[in-house]
Amino acid sequence: MIVAVIQARMGSRRLPGKVLLDLKGKPDLWHVVTRVSRAKKIDKIVVATTTLPEDCQIEELCQRENIDVFRGSVDDVLDRFYQAVSNLQKQGNKIEFVVRITADCPLIDPEIIDAVIDRIKEGNYDYVSNVIPPTYPDGLDVEVFTVNALKDAYEHAQLTSDREHVTPFIINSGSLKKSNISHSVDLSSLRWTLDEPEDYEFIRQIFNYLYDQNPRFTMSDVLHLLTTHPELQRINKKFLRNEGYQRSLENDAVNT
Repeated sequence: MIVAVIQARMGSRRLPGKVLLDLKGKPDLWHVVTRVSRAKKIDKIVVATTTLPEDCQIEELCQRENIDVFRGSVDDVLDRFYQAVSNLQKQGNKIEFVVRITADCPLIDPEIIDAVIDRIKEGNYDYVSNVIPPTYPDGLDVEVFTVNALKDAYEHAQLTSDREHVTPFIINSGSLKKSNISHSVDLSSLRWTLDEPEDYEFIRQIFNYLYDQNPRFTMSDVLHLLTTHPELQRINKKFLRNEGYQRSLENDAVNT
């Protein structure tokens, strides 16, 4: 079985409550789950949120929409992620691969998810992504790894950055077999993620242009839109990729 775990929380330093922001009448998180569900290779989806009272809203949305949800650690995201998978295993699910998606990716493309899954299965890898190095727009990030690799990270990761971001321990392991999916053109400078108010405005505009005509619009549709409306890219162009992870690395340095 292949399970997708979608990390989601209401707390956000730059854009509080972002996972429930409205996009064409539905919350961001609903769109993320819906788009991930269109990946042909995924068997099950679970949203992993925290035990904070504010995240009851996420649990309520999931229950209302019949989406599996797990609530766990606030700061130790690796623990929350692992426990979500472990909980599914305890229910009798035989999980081989885990897909990591974050809820700030409402433009996530199911075709890319399937491509990364195909690579890990066909190559007998422990970890495959499309972010090392990134060549896809920020916000289309997909990581897939074996359940054994996740267990190893859970049991041995010590650094704050490893616990807060789930996969750095796996990525930096010298004993695991890893691979990466690259796009034919480097699109890594494009920002399609949801972290800032300007990101929300950009994504809202994308949905306004594309969603009513085709709710299943893909990366190619967005790229075509940006060629005809290049001004949209200027809305959130000033922000850097992976700012959160860089802060975690800085915290590592302070605490060691």
